[in-house]
Amino acid sequence: MSAAGLRRGLPVTYLLEAGLVIAWSSGYIGARIAAESASVLQVLFWRFLLVSLLLLPFLLPALKNGLSARTLGHHAVLGLLAMFGFLVLGVVAIDLGVPAGTAALIAALQPLLTAALVGPALGQRVTKRQWLGLAIGLCGITVAVRAGLGQAPFFAYLLSFAATLSLVAATLLAKARPDNTELLPALAIQSVTTAVLLLPLVLWEGQATPWSDPDFLIAVLWFVVFSTLGGYGFYWLCLRRSGALRVGALIYLTPPVTMLWAWAMFAEPLTLAAAAGFGLCLLGVALAREESR
Repeated sequence: MSAAGLRRGLPVTYLLEAGLVIAWSSGYIGARIAAESASVLQVLFWRFLLVSLLLLPFLLPALKNGLSARTLGHHAVLGLLAMFGFLVLGVVAIDLGVPAGTAALIAALQPLLTAALVGPALGQRVTKRQWLGLAIGLCGITVAVRAGLGQAPFFAYLLSFAATLSLVAATLLAKARPDNTELLPALAIQSVTTAVLLLPLVLWEGQATPWSDPDFLIAVLWFVVFSTLGGYGFYWLCLRRSGALRVGALIYLTPPVTMLWAWAMFAEPLTLAAAAGFGLCLLGVALAREESR
């Protein structure tokens, strides 16, 4: 892309990145809403089932137009890693006792893990300035969250870490094997894959039937609109326009923005530590950013 084209594309990139941070942060708020209802796995199942049904009209024409088996397999694997692996392993870890703040801190390792693997996987060089930014961002998350380790078994923390690795793997795969599949059919394939993989888990729990509880319905709709169509939609769009490290660094902003969501929706207090951590996160992201391409 030429320098003039890059400058023209930057405003759109910034808007997409802002949307990603806001929508990705909504997932933690949705988890809080879901905690007041039925099984969280049940909420996740109906979330992805509804998204699959909503996006079916976009997937069927793509299939009729010759969507290849390779493309279907590619996006099914992305769904397995970025949706099923990342969300289910993370939810189970929290259910086993990992504090939400600690889970968010472990998830914030994603940019550092991406930076460590982006060279061997994609042949990209991470500069000293970017490493410094990633380290400062992680410090900001630690200051903002200040979560204790809790009393969960060690296995639960391994699950939380595995969830983060799953999203990192999906990010690197999406950059290593880019395709021109339109966003909505791609999301449909990923959502169908996730719903199919979740079905045995909710059947095992014996809670596949949807509840009429308002909290359950609100949680499902929240996840569908904000966290799936919004969060994953912005995530894949940003990855198509920018490098994996730039997009990963934005994840540092999600815990502080989640605190703003919680303050606005649940009147949770904003602490000085949260404000200081937010400032460090902003500095870290500014240093870690790379040029869009």
